[in-house]
Amino acid sequence: MNRGIAPQRWPREHWVGLVAVGLILTGSYIGLFVAPAERHMGEVQRIMYVHVPTAWAALLCFTCAFVAAIGSLWTGRERWDATLVGASEAGVVLNGLLLVQGSLWGRATWGVWWDWDVRLTTSLILLLLFIGVLSLRSFAAGSERRASLTAVAAIVAYVDVPLVYFCVRWWRSLHQIQSSPATVDPAMVLPLRVNAFGLIFAATWFIVRRARLELARRRSSETAIPDRIEKIEVRHA
Repeated sequence: MNRGIAPQRWPREHWVGLVAVGLILTGSYIGLFVAPAERHMGEVQRIMYVHVPTAWAALLCFTCAFVAAIGSLWTGRERWDATLVGASEAGVVLNGLLLVQGSLWGRATWGVWWDWDVRLTTSLILLLLFIGVLSLRSFAAGSERRASLTAVAAIVAYVDVPLVYFCVRWWRSLHQIQSSPATVDPAMVLPLRVNAFGLIFAATWFIVRRARLELARRRSSETAIPDRIEKIEVRHA
């Protein structure tokens, strides 16, 4: 018996992930089978119960990346840089899903898969900007230089986030201006909120998990370098 080996603890962030799955399943069920269909668009409108929460979660992820970028530049701590990586990756995934959902909805309502509408265009630009942030990071040499370049690039890319949100108010768009709960049927508000919390919890799980893995990778590489140097010295001794 291996009594000296302590059992591995269940990571706390996994509980957040389980809650996220439960909320998303519940919200999707309510949106598909309980909430009423929209008067003009009919059943195709039900994609809204996933599409809108995905947009909220994506913008929150990019906002988290922006805050982490400032924290990384201000303090130089690796934890901020690791959070920046996780938040950027989560935002890219969610923004990609958002554009796919929008294309499906647009094909059913507008008759086209894509239109260079201002909301679609700014969302695509946002996706490409943060893909560029992550690509720049992969090519940067040195941990400190990599963290600084990533933070600066993320701050620059975040400039597009307010444009994505306010563009429908500033320019003519096929998208409607953001609604408020007061103007939406309460039966429609419920699945939107449940799915929104579910996706935010899922994004939180991903960011925390990704940041921990990034920090663990760095620590293992830092300990591996002295071991390699020691082996080289032994060979030449």
